[in-house]
Amino acid sequence: MTTLTPRPPYTQDELQSLYPPGLDLQLVQILLRHGERSPVSARFQNAGLPAFWPYCSAVTQLKAAVLDRSSNQTTPQQFSTLEWKRRLEAFGAHDEPVIARGPAGELDAICDMGMLTDTGRVTTYDLGARLRHLYVDQLRFLPPALADADALYLRATPIPRALESLKQTFTGLYPPHTRSPDFPAPSILTRAPGDETLFPNDSNCRRFAALSRAFAQRAADRWNDSAEMAYLQKLYGAWMPEDSPRVAVDGKPRLSGIMDTINSTLAHGPETRLPAKFYDKKGREIVEKIGVEEWFAGYKESREYRALGIGGLMGDIVSRMVGSAERSTADGEYDSAHDLSAAPIRKGTAATPIRFGLSGCHDTTLAGVLASLGAFEGDKWPPYTSHIAVEMFHKTDHKRPSPSAQTTTPAIPPTEASATTNSSSSSSSWFGGLTSWFGGSSSVKPGAPPPGSKRKLEGYYVRLRYNDSVVKVPGCSKPGNHLEGDDSFCTLEAFKSIVDKYVPKDWKAECKANLGAPAFPTKPEPAGY
Repeated sequence: MTTLTPRPPYTQDELQSLYPPGLDLQLVQILLRHGERSPVSARFQNAGLPAFWPYCSAVTQLKAAVLDRSSNQTTPQQFSTLEWKRRLEAFGAHDEPVIARGPAGELDAICDMGMLTDTGRVTTYDLGARLRHLYVDQLRFLPPALADADALYLRATPIPRALESLKQTFTGLYPPHTRSPDFPAPSILTRAPGDETLFPNDSNCRRFAALSRAFAQRAADRWNDSAEMAYLQKLYGAWMPEDSPRVAVDGKPRLSGIMDTINSTLAHGPETRLPAKFYDKKGREIVEKIGVEEWFAGYKESREYRALGIGGLMGDIVSRMVGSAERSTADGEYDSAHDLSAAPIRKGTAATPIRFGLSGCHDTTLAGVLASLGAFEGDKWPPYTSHIAVEMFHKTDHKRPSPSAQTTTPAIPPTEASATTNSSSSSSSWFGGLTSWFGGSSSVKPGAPPPGSKRKLEGYYVRLRYNDSVVKVPGCSKPGNHLEGDDSFCTLEAFKSIVDKYVPKDWKAECKANLGAPAFPTKPEPAGY
């Protein structure tokens, strides 16, 4: 519900089972929830909870690129770095501006609402280190050192905590000493809010907003007068606002807002804690169960909800897998091209296939993805720094190397990292035969949409792990839809077929359609088939 407690690294036996001989790992896409943060709104000051938290040290050591014309007035594109720190200003008792202070009067390191905290930076860095241990040290799927990030797909939502969490995770995956001295700045993809599908975008999709409200109201109707809500009233009622004294799904604050504050405070120090009743075990379980139903039941029950809430993202994920299998730039290479105005790839050269993706997103993303696939079971809200690994494999006839039991990787000095990367792990030779897919004459221009392809997808499989535990898609258990003897490995064809059923053809157009139509489907539309 709050901070994730990671499981230990996989043992040698677990690795052999999870990554069996005869299946070559080809593409990994990681969706990661941001790390611990401050609450998105200041609540329960009447319970002694400070509005402003002193857990964001990053704001005391910020750097910005600024245009500097002092040295050469004729050259406008000279940039220098401005180092600065941010202090937060707030309203005082009489609406006068005051400097926001922490619980002990702190002026610096004050978090804004919903901001990634120092704790969140630690946990997302540690997530990157765990990914490195698995994919570099144990599986040797990724190289130990990098010359560039051309084969990585990096993306984040427009919400700062997601971008900062992505940066921290990347740094844990490839710390500075594993990057060559001339490592170019990696490209991180973002979208304008109106185009964002990396989280359920009810702010820019009117029909999805209507569906969300309808399912939220259904949850309110089911739970507001229940014995469970009466129990919560006894716990929290003393601290509810005078003008909204009732604890309710649609109360003020909403029940999900109470959950947000409980989770945020649990993840941090004693200076920012609520009274003990807020952490009552039974009460937290009730809040979580109702919150999961309110926010995520729609994905399980409605194809339209899946399509508008998470279908665009799932379409992107599948298209990258199909592009990788079909050996086209649809694997995302065109998305991460460094220079979109670059000339077409030269004859005889090879483009860099995407091998690994990191996307900084949110709890609603992860739960939406899993629920849309019929793979979100139970009542547990995704904890901070949770992640989903979408792994694509290729079935081969040759034996792949056994996973290494190595537990540590020695530090690589920059010069050695450069030599290692350039000699055996450069972006053009990381993947051996993979890059030959793109060899020969090509008119593909980096940044251009991928061409169509009709290659079949036999021999490719998809497997999902959520917080390092395998999850299964119900429709993949049907005969012919999975690897023989293991239905956690869904055929790419079957996985694509399941997802295709709720990928919108035109997300923006569908967001404007059916605005007056009923919100709930007239017949069952279960997820995962």
